[in-house]
Amino acid sequence: MTQINSKIPGGPLAEKWKNYKDHQKLVNPANKRRLDIIVVGTGLAGASAAASLAEMGFNVLNFCIQDSPRRAHSIAAQGGINAAKNYQNDGDSIYRLFYDTIKGGDYRAREANVYRLAEVSNSIIDQCVAQGVPFAREYGGLLDNRSFGGAQVSRTFYARGQTGQQLLLGAYSALSRQIGLGKVKLYKRHEMVDVVKIDGRARGIIARNLTTGRLERFAAHAVVVATGGYVNTFFLSTNAMASNGSAAWQCYKKGAYFANPCYVQIHPTCIPVHGEFQSKLTLMSESLRNDGRIWVPKKKEDAEAIRAGKLKPTQIKEEDRDYYLERRYPAFGNLVPRDVASRAAKERCDAGYGVGSTGLAVYLDFADAIHRLGKTVVEQRYGNLFQMYEKIVDDNPYETPMMIFPALHYAMGGLWVDYELMTSVPGLFAIGEANFSDHGANRLGASALMQGLADGYFVLPYTIQNYLADQIQVPRFSTNLPEFAEAEKEIQERIHRLMNIRGQRSVDSLHKELGHIMWEHIGMGRNAAGLKEAIQLLKALKKEFWSNLRIPGRADDLNIELEKALRLADFIEIGELMAHDSLDRAESCGGHFREEYQTPEGEALRQDDTLSYVSCWEYRGEGKDPLMLKEPLDYEFVVRQQRNYKN
Repeated sequence: MTQINSKIPGGPLAEKWKNYKDHQKLVNPANKRRLDIIVVGTGLAGASAAASLAEMGFNVLNFCIQDSPRRAHSIAAQGGINAAKNYQNDGDSIYRLFYDTIKGGDYRAREANVYRLAEVSNSIIDQCVAQGVPFAREYGGLLDNRSFGGAQVSRTFYARGQTGQQLLLGAYSALSRQIGLGKVKLYKRHEMVDVVKIDGRARGIIARNLTTGRLERFAAHAVVVATGGYVNTFFLSTNAMASNGSAAWQCYKKGAYFANPCYVQIHPTCIPVHGEFQSKLTLMSESLRNDGRIWVPKKKEDAEAIRAGKLKPTQIKEEDRDYYLERRYPAFGNLVPRDVASRAAKERCDAGYGVGSTGLAVYLDFADAIHRLGKTVVEQRYGNLFQMYEKIVDDNPYETPMMIFPALHYAMGGLWVDYELMTSVPGLFAIGEANFSDHGANRLGASALMQGLADGYFVLPYTIQNYLADQIQVPRFSTNLPEFAEAEKEIQERIHRLMNIRGQRSVDSLHKELGHIMWEHIGMGRNAAGLKEAIQLLKALKKEFWSNLRIPGRADDLNIELEKALRLADFIEIGELMAHDSLDRAESCGGHFREEYQTPEGEALRQDDTLSYVSCWEYRGEGKDPLMLKEPLDYEFVVRQQRNYKN
């Protein structure tokens, strides 16, 4: 049986990262110039890593599928970034941020990784302030903080509702400086389609030039994947339509373990689906739950009247409103974690109390906040979010409550990495949302930006040296090696096969069908019968895809349909692995809710005695079931408890 070595340092929790850095191997400045590193992705994780590694002296090749790094999906993060500065003097600390993150992830994350994340969080804020990120400030000039779900302190730094965009501009400025100095070579409109291994180590990639359609070869001493998550498997999600899991999936097919694929996050505050032709969902920042109150009518007849257009929410009296999060979770109220808030909304809608024309929505109401703070203050805090909502829904949220409903948002699962952020393939690293490491079964709000920048600025620059220290004698690789030729040939054959199916169905029609299967059977509620049915449906869909797909145009040219087809082929297989992982994990934890495993109050019921492990899936070949390996989650410093947000 293969043993999973996570390389967690020994010693007390608070000293592990310091001890690691004190004893890691280093690469001297002159030798760094002899080493090349590929970084795939230019979001917060990728841009910060590429900029930091280049600043240190390494030669960096950086790839993005967009026409500019500024268009990476990190710009869509709205609400903020966590750090344990304790500026509000409300009892925050590194340990409390660590514990809230472990608890929020339903005790399914590594202690050492999460503590390191909390430990470096404060440095991230200092770094970003130095870059000029315009965080909100209090009247006296100090950085402001707001509260977020899953915490009882205010630790979230923010720039109105544009935090991700502003942080990305900071990282982009650092990246641009290194591009100008010639230390980073940027390849825009290039998509990684395979990783190349030589003697068992990652030594390069094959990328498709999305403008010309050509396959191009790139070699390096190490490869870093920072390509985000795989939630667009569900078709409708809050992710950009180009977001995909293909780079990570090709790494999996070359031997990298894929960890905890069943853990995906449903975000509770999204604009509800408004039509069958919709291709994307819009996120409304979790920060809105600071001042907005979530409710549905207490009476079914009122909910039915609203759905029929006979009654407006403003006509529902206060005593006839069910502020169900405040009722069920008095200690946290509207600031419960995302998985808890999402399931509570689904439960109310399933029970017949949902609003909107479909009945799949609840209200997020700011009348109380406007009365208490004044419209001007609310506008200063959330104005751009209110404006975005009004443009999409054509309703004024200052006067009428917003309608929201849960939607797919983030992948906690991803490529398995050890403490050094290296996958099971030597020389292949994964950072940010592309890896599984820090969020367990549920990510707390404002922690994605924290993890991406922690990995890129403050973790990978140390740990990658530990790997590269003994690689300085390895000469640069020629892309004419047979391993590169073989990898390119495999991709060419795959593209040729896709282009020559010449069936009747478009990529989007098949992707929508995949989305329906995923949402119905592997969505907010899962059960054994539904998961088994999903596996069969996905097998049938895969057969339909490879026999009845039609891609117009040519392969050796700009061809967006071919891009989408390559990604969809991977999404279907990712969906299968998610179903297998969900079926194997016979418990409810975080975003993975198995209906057979819940408390009498409808809360998630874990099975700590048998399922306290990371599920690491190993690819066994086309048509073969993957092999599941286990990394035990042995907690030394935290006692697992049933999550309680009621008192």
